[in-house]
Amino acid sequence: MENAERILYIVPILLFSVVVHEYAHGYVANRWGDPTAAFMGRLTLNPLPHIDPIGSVLVPAVLLLGGSFIFGWAKPVPVNPDNYRNRRWGDVTVSLAGPASNLLLALLFTVLWIVSLRLIGYDPALEQVFRTAMILNLILAFFNLLPIPPLDGSHVLANFLPRPLAYRYLSLARYGFLILMLLLVLEPFRRILQLVYVPVGIVAGFLQALVAAAG
Repeated sequence: MENAERILYIVPILLFSVVVHEYAHGYVANRWGDPTAAFMGRLTLNPLPHIDPIGSVLVPAVLLLGGSFIFGWAKPVPVNPDNYRNRRWGDVTVSLAGPASNLLLALLFTVLWIVSLRLIGYDPALEQVFRTAMILNLILAFFNLLPIPPLDGSHVLANFLPRPLAYRYLSLARYGFLILMLLLVLEPFRRILQLVYVPVGIVAGFLQALVAAAG
């Protein structure tokens, strides 16, 4: 019952966060000269064009009910790196834009947490929401930086590999959904996620220290 109640606020936070993540990819791609996302109606914060029924709703709900690692995704924003003024650095910055947007959201929710403490005082429900939103965005940021195709980190790494090797490496993206499910569900593979918990814990500790100092 407790996990079911948490769905009521965690899933909307996750949906908002992955939509911002995808919008950031499209926005930076557009700045580099690729209007594909705009032409496809994806350069918007309206969640409807971005929702993936499986990745945005079903997977996070099932993981939450099972007490597992919470994760989700939206439909990837379409981009065409051939349109970038500089293909390599365009692809690198577009790839990093998503995780960067989640880091900024983590900071934003931290600021809102501090503001709520100043204006309302301590409220356990609000604290739970802001802490969850902050940590969830940190997870999204650092998880997406893992160099596992098709995650954003793989596109960054691919740009610094020899081209034939980069093509073979990125071709693993066809198995991306299976790889992610193994990481999220099976215990031996879930240990890889400890690579995510380390930076998440460090940054979350720093942000919570800011809350404690400012509150």
